Amino acid sequence: MLVQLIQKAPQPAHVVVFASEKGGSGKSTAALHIAVALLKAGQRVATIDLDSRQKTFTHYIENRRAWAERTRIQLELPTHYCVERAETSSIKDNETNEVANFSAAVSAIERTHDVVVIDTPGSDTFLMRLAHSMADTLVTPINDSFLDFDVLATLDPINFAVTGESHYAKMVREARRERRLFDGRLTDWIVMRNRLCTLGSRNKRLVGEGLAELAKRMGFRWLEGLAERAVYREFFPRGLTALDDLDKATLGERPNRSHVTAREEVIALLNALHLPLSEHGKRRAAARAKWYSVMAEPLQLHEVVA
Repeated sequence: MLVQLIQKAPQPAHVVVFASEKGGSGKSTAALHIAVALLKAGQRVATIDLDSRQKTFTHYIENRRAWAERTRIQLELPTHYCVERAETSSIKDNETNEVANFSAAVSAIERTHDVVVIDTPGSDTFLMRLAHSMADTLVTPINDSFLDFDVLATLDPINFAVTGESHYAKMVREARRERRLFDGRLTDWIVMRNRLCTLGSRNKRLVGEGLAELAKRMGFRWLEGLAERAVYREFFPRGLTALDDLDKATLGERPNRSHVTAREEVIALLNALHLPLSEHGKRRAAARAKWYSVMAEPLQLHEVVA
């Protein structure tokens, strides 16, 4: 089915997949922040939600659209698709229908967008594995805890040394192998330490040491993601991100230092992902920034005559 999907829909767009088998790792929050960051950078962005039961990613975007209409402010919105879950009595028929829906979404956006951001469920499903095999960039957020680290590897309880790979790491390795064999392209796998505590601790140091060791075995990059901040949870009902205008009209309240720090985190995260940005998108972003900088100024006579 993977071969059929890719043959039917060759993908010039760069595919970014946010995935982890551990729930509550902050996949949807990180996915929307990166999608909005790319939109603000002038990229044409489409988003796909494969978690058709929880639909957190979809609800986040719906909240964003509703808040923009309610407050009459401009908020960037991606082209969004939610792949609905099939619920027949046949597992094979369910997989066939879901792949067809997924393929239809990819086919609709493959030639018209620069980046596709996919959010996956926090469980092992057929579509979740399919998305891994299609990823150009795979981002796996984990909370800074050995509970989440268990998704990647097993540890020695005495010295906390890595003793083996866990189920999810093996699945990612197989998905990367399939992608490499099929079209020769490599998946850039990034493990993102999410919900970081701003204070140093022994746990934080040990998790970092374990990731550094495992990265050499598995061939992934690891980086620091979003810290544990209340503002990220407060953004969801309004569909906002740390990159939106930090004013009372947009936020519904006066911004504080935490909002500014969150914005700096997201910008640092986007830069660390090393996503390929199209030159057309960069020019669009530059033109838009120039327009915003002069739109409040009065029109000059020579501009009217010209």
